[in-house]
Amino acid sequence: MKLTVIIVNYNVQHFLEQCLHSVRKASKNVLTEIIVVDNNSVDGSVQMVKTKFQEVQLLENKKNTGFSFANNQGLRVAKGEYVLLLNPDTVVEEDTFEKVISFMDKHPEAGGLGVKMLDGKGNFLPESKRGLPTPAVAFYKIFGFSRLFPRSKTFGQYHLGFLDTDKTNEVEILSGAFMLMRKSALDKVGLLDETFFMYGEDIDLSYRLILGGYKNYYFPETRIIHYKGESTKKSSINYVFVFYKAMVIFAQKHFSQNNAKLFSFLINIAIYLRAGAAIIIRFLKSIALPTFDFGLMMAGLVLIKDYYEKNIKFIGGGSYSNALIGIAFPAYILVWMFTVYLSGGYDKPVRLFRIMRGVSVGTGIILIIYSLLPEEYRFSRALILLGMGWVMVSYLISRFTFHVAGFRSFNLNPDKSKRIAIIGNQEEFERVNGLLKQTNINTSFLGFISADGNGNNHSEYVGNIDQIEEVIEIYKISEVIFCSRDISSQGIIDYMHTLVSANVDFKIAPPESLSIIGSNSIDTAGDLYMIDVNSIGKPKNKRNKRLFDFLSSVICIICSPILILFQDQKFGFLQNCFSVLFGSKSWVGYGNDKHDHLPKIKPSVLSPADAIHNMNIAADTRNRLHLAYSKDYKIENDLHIVWKALKKLGQ
Repeated sequence: MKLTVIIVNYNVQHFLEQCLHSVRKASKNVLTEIIVVDNNSVDGSVQMVKTKFQEVQLLENKKNTGFSFANNQGLRVAKGEYVLLLNPDTVVEEDTFEKVISFMDKHPEAGGLGVKMLDGKGNFLPESKRGLPTPAVAFYKIFGFSRLFPRSKTFGQYHLGFLDTDKTNEVEILSGAFMLMRKSALDKVGLLDETFFMYGEDIDLSYRLILGGYKNYYFPETRIIHYKGESTKKSSINYVFVFYKAMVIFAQKHFSQNNAKLFSFLINIAIYLRAGAAIIIRFLKSIALPTFDFGLMMAGLVLIKDYYEKNIKFIGGGSYSNALIGIAFPAYILVWMFTVYLSGGYDKPVRLFRIMRGVSVGTGIILIIYSLLPEEYRFSRALILLGMGWVMVSYLISRFTFHVAGFRSFNLNPDKSKRIAIIGNQEEFERVNGLLKQTNINTSFLGFISADGNGNNHSEYVGNIDQIEEVIEIYKISEVIFCSRDISSQGIIDYMHTLVSANVDFKIAPPESLSIIGSNSIDTAGDLYMIDVNSIGKPKNKRNKRLFDFLSSVICIICSPILILFQDQKFGFLQNCFSVLFGSKSWVGYGNDKHDHLPKIKPSVLSPADAIHNMNIAADTRNRLHLAYSKDYKIENDLHIVWKALKKLGQ
């Protein structure tokens, strides 16, 4: 056996499917075994591998064991002369394996090898080549010197920016996304250190290969796509802690005591700076728009009040109470903003109808409450109605301003933002076009670019693949979808690299798949078109769920003298009613189970499994029930589960 490819998968079924298609093609001229280690995925990954890739050796873990442990499972059974650790969110070229093995055969001193990696837009990924993160290198990286002076031999050591990206060079650190190693070298220096759960293990093993007398190489004569970030978002606070803590483990293991202490000190500073900045930025982003809206509405209401007061209401003298500005106006604005939020006015993309609807409903609520207030708190219905007009105008002004300023999330014409070209033969074009129609993607243009020179009689034909640049320019294409059944991985990467300056997004449609995969930037989690599912994570569904919880808990409290008679745990029932009412719990969800891969929702009293009576539900079945519940949320589902598990509302 010449090569063993080991892929660790955790709930990235569609990326794994695309990766395995490319690995299968690249293995045609190399005696290769493929091992997939699945870390207890519940997204259908295991069944997909068993059904579509029967040649793959599948190791199924019953829990998420982490990257190092899972890779070591594969390494211990590997039979290849060379072993490749490969991320599932990658695509390799058809001749990648042949080229890298040929290089390793010719360089017996080589212990490991990495290749040129491109992101989902065809941009070079700097982590394709890295230097050892010594305390000095870490300092330059943490405090931004490496970004300011990327090509400096002093400050650019982390990503070795001074080395030519198109020339083979000896490097110190390989990327775990594509890490080819000589099996005999691993037998000498050992496997991955399982102290590292997710990050840092590639740095540690690369360094141990060098300590073992081997050399590591950056080899740019073949390329891979690395979507980078499907499993974890690099901007998350959790990533900051996990990644930098891994660096501390590495320092304590390999550096002298003094250097390790210095490194740890720098890392801890970085952790608190990055985590603190992330928390502050996230908070500011979350309150920026509502704060802006509140301020704009308040300013307008005060001006309206002043004009109405002087010219209409109190011509002969007098004024409104200070409570109008101090209490009534803020209360009105909060009601308007809340009803706009419930109406979907703060969802992206912006829909002006939702905003107008929310303001109208809010005005109705304000007028109803106004009519019930004592006389001294009824300032003026006219001001409420004038205020409604201003609130609508203020929303229109702000959203139109953001739209004109070019903020993509405030695009008032989102349906026109997708101009897509599909590249493939006619049969695949029809298949992918049909898939797009089943998603929630709206397009203003969809054209067919022929990969085989045929199809010029098709109604949506716009040109051949060798005319792709002209097609993009003439038809103002914003997104290109490659059909990988008809175009080689190498061809796709070539076109992505050539068109990197064309400002278009790229996606790949694997053969016989229900997904279209891509990544628009290094910070995205990988854009994925699938047949639309009504995810519980959608803002609309979150609001509906909260509304159901609120109303049902109120009903339960009102009817508690009767409902409590049916409860197995009566005191718990009353506790849960108030917990759900005030939002610390939900009636239905994942129970107390934790699912990092599913949309985040509140802890719940019930789960879908509670609706099934007189059955012992296995953990795997529970996971699948939770997955199905999160993918297709309806209020009727919550109502059905609550009704079926009425006796368990106190658990």
